[in-house]
Amino acid sequence: MKTLGIIGGLGPMATAYLLQLVIEMTDAKTDQEHLDVIVFDRPSVPDRTAYILDKAKPSPLPSMTATAKTLEQLGAGCLCAPCVTSHYFYKELSSSVSVPFLNMVEETAKELKTAGKQRPGILATTGTVSTGLFQKAFEKEGLQAVLPDEAGQALVMSLIYDDIKAGKPADPEKFQKVSEMLYSSGCDCIVLGCTELSLIKKSAGLDGRYLDALEVLAKRCVEECGAPLKAGYQKLLGKA
Repeated sequence: MKTLGIIGGLGPMATAYLLQLVIEMTDAKTDQEHLDVIVFDRPSVPDRTAYILDKAKPSPLPSMTATAKTLEQLGAGCLCAPCVTSHYFYKELSSSVSVPFLNMVEETAKELKTAGKQRPGILATTGTVSTGLFQKAFEKEGLQAVLPDEAGQALVMSLIYDDIKAGKPADPEKFQKVSEMLYSSGCDCIVLGCTELSLIKKSAGLDGRYLDALEVLAKRCVEECGAPLKAGYQKLLGKA
């Protein structure tokens, strides 16, 4: 099996949760049947959204590229970054190494198409939304992406930065309000398109209409590295 390399710290809790998901999704009966994983936890990497919205801010790309190269040198045979916004730099990151670099945005789009979804809503940072990362990937798979309005996007950013990144519990009222906005717009599911939002699903036990991009990434990490995937994770979307 390949060794998995994780560019971590973007943010720290999401990195820890990805590692937990990879372990939980692997159909292993002994320690030795799990993947070898190298985590380079680097929260000092400049904020991705801040740079995308204002190029005068420090670029996170040099730090992320150096981290990717270090992971490859340490023996990682497959890389990933559990940060959706960082995929703005995916082309540069993936070309900086010679091993596969998983794209969680594209993999999420494929998961939605396989599940037969047509109109997914997107909860993500303003940086991710402004780049059109999910919108382009979804369009490529024939899906119609739906975004929150300005007020809804403000709620999403508050959940991510004022709550989760600040080390506080996510405000369930904010999350419920923006979810209802998207469902009222005709969405048939909602993508948790920021790894901080993945922690809401972990703690709140959301129903099967929510697809967590971090769960998609964990699933693909297990498959790409050659470990057996537990049957319960073959499908990540279910009924409400």
